Amino acid sequence: MSGEEEFCPRVRLNLWLDTEEGMLFGLGRAQLLEQIEKQGSLNKAAKELGMSYRAAWGRLKNTEEVLGDSLVLKTRGRKGCSLTPLGERVLEDYRQWVQEVENFAVMTARKSFPWKITSFEEDMERIKNKKEEE
Repeated sequence: MSGEEEFCPRVRLNLWLDTEEGMLFGLGRAQLLEQIEKQGSLNKAAKELGMSYRAAWGRLKNTEEVLGDSLVLKTRGRKGCSLTPLGERVLEDYRQWVQEVENFAVMTARKSFPWKITSFEEDMERIKNKKEEE
């Protein structure tokens, strides 16, 4: 291959949990909870992610119904919301799980293929540094 120095495949994963009732939790719901945490509002979180309030609310409610508990709590006195302790835990556990699975996938890919395999984060850092040098 020409330009082998630049040839640097990266591992990409899309992990989620589902049940017989449907989607339980995955990247989209994690991003939604992250934005709720950041924005303090389901409506603002939905807009930030380019989705309708109804779609965001529906996905959140579906997960809460499957879990039998709330991930988000309406804030008293204003039109906002925050994560419940369960919401915080599920989000953190999901982040940790994804990181562990990605680390394992990168490690095994490096053993399996003759190329310099990187994680998505490593490759984004490499690209950022390259742009800064230009």
